[in-house]
Amino acid sequence: MTLNLDPAELPADAIEVGRVLDAWGIKGWFKVLPYSADPEALFSSKRWYIQPSERGAKTFEGTCLLRIKESKEHSDAVVACGHDIPDRNAAEALKGARIFIARSSFPTPADDEYYWVDLLGLTVVNREGAVLGEVTDLLSTGPQTVLVVHTQVDEKTVECMIPFVAVYIDAVDLNAKRITVDWQADY
Repeated sequence: MTLNLDPAELPADAIEVGRVLDAWGIKGWFKVLPYSADPEALFSSKRWYIQPSERGAKTFEGTCLLRIKESKEHSDAVVACGHDIPDRNAAEALKGARIFIARSSFPTPADDEYYWVDLLGLTVVNREGAVLGEVTDLLSTGPQTVLVVHTQVDEKTVECMIPFVAVYIDAVDLNAKRITVDWQADY
């Protein structure tokens, strides 16, 4: 089956937030694997941009706009239905599709809460002003999140991991693209 979705241009601030797993039920609903433990971005936006899976059958090409009627949590995933997805066959044609949402559509985080995507690329400095590196990734270890910080030392990339908890994080300044930490380079 070929889907009849409107072609769209991926917004400049688009973030990949999940992937369509499979059809769910017979009325055009589909199951989504969110990339976040808190998939609020999927619930807050009614405009999802999708791209076909890198592998598998191509039921659509390029970037398409998927207008969402409803999305909700179900077990360990999210289920959703779209205006242009009338039945199970159409939902099955979405299988593997990558889901993007404009960053500007994300809900505003509370004070002292941050989206991981906003922390990537920030410079990490300690209280003495020494640059420890740049945030290249974040890891969820269960009880806490850990910043993965990379820096160059003698033409080698050195990795350091800093727990993203109040005892070590003094300040996050998104405008200055900087995180100040109570951490030393030799930890």
